[in-house]
Amino acid sequence: MGISKTDLFTKKQNEMANIARVLGHPARIAILQHLVKINACICNDFVLEIGLAQPTISQHLKELKQAGLIKGSIEGTSICYCIDPKAWDKYKKLFSDFFTDLNETTCAPGCCQ
Repeated sequence: MGISKTDLFTKKQNEMANIARVLGHPARIAILQHLVKINACICNDFVLEIGLAQPTISQHLKELKQAGLIKGSIEGTSICYCIDPKAWDKYKKLFSDFFTDLNETTCAPGCCQ
């Protein structure tokens, strides 16, 4: 595998690429959607909701937690997870800004039709 030249890009570009990579798996999207929908911490309920094995769910939760999108806390023998609202708002703004940067008038009429 080649060496990634992340130093050629801005911090913002690298951050967006990392989050896009984390969000690049449908199971992680499903986990996040479930957490957003219930708007509460959840402990060991993902297997029934997502339909994947516990070790697979755990790996996806680990990726989401490392990216900072979710928080986890130990309660008894369970680890409970919830959306990290601060990180959620940060990435929401980051991608919102990115997707609104395109000015429709920048493309010449008839371009790429």
